Amino acid sequence: MKIALIQTDLYWEDALKNRINFESKINQIDSSVNLIVLPEMFSTGFTMNASAVAESMQGETILWMQSMAKQKDCAITGSLIIFDNNQYYNRMLFVYPSGEIQYYDKRHLFSLAGEDLFYTAGTQKVIVDYLDWKICLQICYDLRFPVFARNVENYDLILYVANWPKVRTNAWDALLKARAIENLSYVAAVNRIGLDDNNFEHIGHSQLIDFWGNYIVEPQETEGVFVAELDKNAMIEMRKRLNFLNDKDDFEIKI
Repeated sequence: MKIALIQTDLYWEDALKNRINFESKINQIDSSVNLIVLPEMFSTGFTMNASAVAESMQGETILWMQSMAKQKDCAITGSLIIFDNNQYYNRMLFVYPSGEIQYYDKRHLFSLAGEDLFYTAGTQKVIVDYLDWKICLQICYDLRFPVFARNVENYDLILYVANWPKVRTNAWDALLKARAIENLSYVAAVNRIGLDDNNFEHIGHSQLIDFWGNYIVEPQETEGVFVAELDKNAMIEMRKRLNFLNDKDDFEIKI
């Protein structure tokens, strides 16, 4: 599977400008790419002003994602602010080339920024099936909670979309490698760059890591579209030889 990571600055609370920006980058991606990954809250930036900028599941940004997925004949994923059943969610949409949608609501809300005061936490871990790959969807702060990400489903790829600030970049890099190594899985992570309206600086460090913990795409600090191909067979062979997951602990997550 070939994957494209889009790292860019975001227009604060301006979904139209962000869609235009991402569309210009998506249009540069060739037809061999199977999956395009956008950052967390890619249409607004990481804002707590949910009531002013939230969209519905029939809103313009989701319609745009469906249109882009169909035009490029590939899946597109990223998170945005959704109002659903009278609640606000930081929701990661996985849009198939057909326009079909699966989604994951962020489980671990970033209380340091008050995200838990404005958004409702998700209750389900979500694994999507795409092109014979099992893909685990995760959002930003989820990265700090390895039990929730533990590979009990035999997934092949874990995706993290984020607005992770520069000041904690060392943690971002270290934890992403840890998730790849401990879960014997590919890890793809997309973060934004630029200064947001809360004066937090972001330097990206979007990256792609293999199941050994080696970089396929090293942490990037500039705007760009970073494309790489994943080899599932190589991962399967590694798991056959060194399947540390067979010795994992049993546990139960209580929501």
